[in-house]
Amino acid sequence: MTDNTSHRVAADELRQFVERIERLESEKADIAETIKEALAEAKGRGYSTATLRKAIARRKLNPDDVAEGDAMLDLYESTLNGSR
Repeated sequence: MTDNTSHRVAADELRQFVERIERLESEKADIAETIKEALAEAKGRGYSTATLRKAIARRKLNPDDVAEGDAMLDLYESTLNGSR
């Protein structure tokens, strides 16, 4: 390949990556809007969106990590409440 051909191939490949990422960013924005709508619907039915977000985040974690986090939170809260 000549330098000009290599440059053209690299430019085409770079353009493909950029266009692919732009499409994915657009899809991500659409998904974020759909999530926002679902949370608004849940809120309209009386659910706490902050609590829903926490529950969703916790479901992604390993159960042992959740238990350890809960134990640490309990320890911190009891320490803080005992120092009042």
